[in-house]
Amino acid sequence: MGKSNVQPITGCGDGDISPQVFLCGDPDRISKISALWDEHREVCRVREYVVHTGSKEGIPLSAASTGIGGPSTSILLEELAKLGASTLIRVGNSGALAPHVELGDYVVTTASVRDDGTSRSYVRPDYPAAAHYLVVKALMDAAAAGGHRVHAGVTWSVDAFYVRNKVLADDGGLESMACGGFEQSGMNEHVLDCRRAGVLNVEMESATILTLASLFGLRAGCICTVSDRTPWPGPGQDSISLDTNMAGMIQVALDAMLNLSRP
Repeated sequence: MGKSNVQPITGCGDGDISPQVFLCGDPDRISKISALWDEHREVCRVREYVVHTGSKEGIPLSAASTGIGGPSTSILLEELAKLGASTLIRVGNSGALAPHVELGDYVVTTASVRDDGTSRSYVRPDYPAAAHYLVVKALMDAAAAGGHRVHAGVTWSVDAFYVRNKVLADDGGLESMACGGFEQSGMNEHVLDCRRAGVLNVEMESATILTLASLFGLRAGCICTVSDRTPWPGPGQDSISLDTNMAGMIQVALDAMLNLSRP
């Protein structure tokens, strides 16, 4: 007997998705998330979408990859919501904007600057992209309990990776990372304006996730590790062990989700 309520892109149907869902951009990160569970099965492997569903301590869980950016993220979020997802935690990667945010730190997003096109396809641009306060608290508590260096604040969420990111020039100015150095007037000011406004980090999915979650009546939050800086120093960029840092963050997200889901 076939599945009911089958979604057109992922092919997932009723029973495939748990109310509690972890989100990440990279499909290869899904197995790292589900490896910490007591059991899991793969329910989707289509395009950029990989979905595992299982449980930990009797609590049903799913993990789903969004791909990069707002359009693919919104498709997945729509289908997850239609199949019963209710609490979403993004486990992602980001670049530091604020000077006090260091490589290897974690950032828990309280709200996002909606510098994307997808969320504006759903609702007027002055509608806030705000994380659910209970998810923010659960993530901050779990990070603190694990002894991690973590910040809570505003995230800049963008669509165009290369044209929004910048490289420090030899003269101290900013240069475009886009092909051939393409840029429009004032583009470099976006980075500086966000820094002046106290924005902590930059990534590409949180605005879509938080906006759609609010519109659909879901609880959502985001935690990102910081693996680089914006603007980039260029050659010689200092680096961290992303795998090690990501593993710690996945554990934080799992602890937070379990705490949110217990009676």
